[in-house]
Amino acid sequence: MSTGRFIAFEGGEGAGKSTQARLLVDALRQRVIEAVLTREPGGTGGAEAIRKLLLANEGEGWNWRAEALLFAAARSDHVERLIRPALASGRWVICDRFVDSSRAYQGGAGGLSDQDICKLHQIGSNGLLPDLTVLVTVAPEIAEQRLTVRDAGVSDRIGARPRDYHVSVAAAFVRIAQEEPDRFAVVDGNGTAEATHALIMQAIERLL
Repeated sequence: MSTGRFIAFEGGEGAGKSTQARLLVDALRQRVIEAVLTREPGGTGGAEAIRKLLLANEGEGWNWRAEALLFAAARSDHVERLIRPALASGRWVICDRFVDSSRAYQGGAGGLSDQDICKLHQIGSNGLLPDLTVLVTVAPEIAEQRLTVRDAGVSDRIGARPRDYHVSVAAAFVRIAQEEPDRFAVVDGNGTAEATHALIMQAIERLL
């Protein structure tokens, strides 16, 4: 039995990652490829519990170090209980966000060093990386339009952060992708969901 493939979707708020992850899973299943759709933080019972702690608009929130530790803990459980077993069984794993989100949100925009974020990932998840990370990029004004429709004015704790923060997140994603081009496929997400999906299918062709 061959090992499955691991693809992560990354990007800022409103990029359309969740939609594209679902479309990819549907496309793989049409090709009779068994695929698991999951997300971060989340994917397992323990990780979903941590997700609530991280995203709920209650209390004072977390400092950057505590936030990074919580994300790393959720990811560790996710990797151990869902991702690695699924890959070992030959299934593909399609994940809405993975470690590069921590590198962009708590690292690039939050001010923690990339070295520290990667060290936490090494400790928690043995440094597991996707076979391919799809970075979906969108113009800020299009992302804002989509978020207005999606959230109806109610955002989670991270989504509600200031515009400057999210600009820094987007810049961090681009920088990471430029530094690791062999692992990334950067896809223009400004068009329709169908047009973006077509670009993603071209990007993953080498893995099929």
